[in-house]
Amino acid sequence: MSRQHWLTPWLFLLPSLVAVIGFSLFPFVNTVILAFTNARTIGGGRFTGLDNFGRLLHDPAFWTAAGNSALYVVVVAPALVVLPLLLALLVRRKLPGITFFRTAFFTPVIASVVVVGLIWSWLLDTRGLVNGVLQALGVLRTPIPFLTDQWLLILSAMLVTVWRGLGYYMVIYLAALGSVPRELHEAAQVDGAGRFRRLLSVTLPALRPTMVLVAVLSAVSAFRVFSEVYLLGGPAGGPGGADTTLVMLIEQVGTGLRGDLGYSSALSVVLFLLTLGLLVATSRLDRNEAAS
Repeated sequence: MSRQHWLTPWLFLLPSLVAVIGFSLFPFVNTVILAFTNARTIGGGRFTGLDNFGRLLHDPAFWTAAGNSALYVVVVAPALVVLPLLLALLVRRKLPGITFFRTAFFTPVIASVVVVGLIWSWLLDTRGLVNGVLQALGVLRTPIPFLTDQWLLILSAMLVTVWRGLGYYMVIYLAALGSVPRELHEAAQVDGAGRFRRLLSVTLPALRPTMVLVAVLSAVSAFRVFSEVYLLGGPAGGPGGADTTLVMLIEQVGTGLRGDLGYSSALSVVLFLLTLGLLVATSRLDRNEAAS
């Protein structure tokens, strides 16, 4: 090492490189290769070209899953951009007991997703706490089918996703709010700007890069949603599989002794390309807005 100085940094990087190649790069390349075959869980496969991609274009289950994932992004991403910001502005104020509320809002982030799913399943069940309380108060005569209706199920899953993400993105916004120069607020206040005007003219422009970051992270996470729908709607993805997402479809197709690894890999490649396209589109939109 004393003679071959160029080798020293590679020796330090070697453990991490082995982990990345073994658990990230190799599976990715292998998935791309399998996407062009008819491989099964047990047994090999042969090269079939673009057959798997042609198959998914005519697969109603794929379009249902893609539509559900897109709907998830459209609803969840804007909510996770706006609501955590409002929450961060609220808990940033120095009030008695505010540390407790910060901790309470962040607790769902570190809670197990399985535990969270079970709790919400119990709350939203037809015989659960929410329906029980509403019926006891006389608001409802019959329970609301939160977990058995197609649209109510996916909306319930979105609610759980937003609830779990509030604390995480709140912390990101709190860090960004701490970097906003106090001088800008003082200058705006001297000019007669009120609190709401300072929020629009000083705080939000300073938080714009952070808001773009939150939008990208929440959109990608929403597009790859799995746990919430799986735990609330079951492995089938709701009634008749109507609420299946892309990741759930990949899991359904590619697992089991008779799993279709080729088609599942093709779905994974399409999901990767859609996610990459979402990132590129968001990046270009941010650059165009910055240039204007």
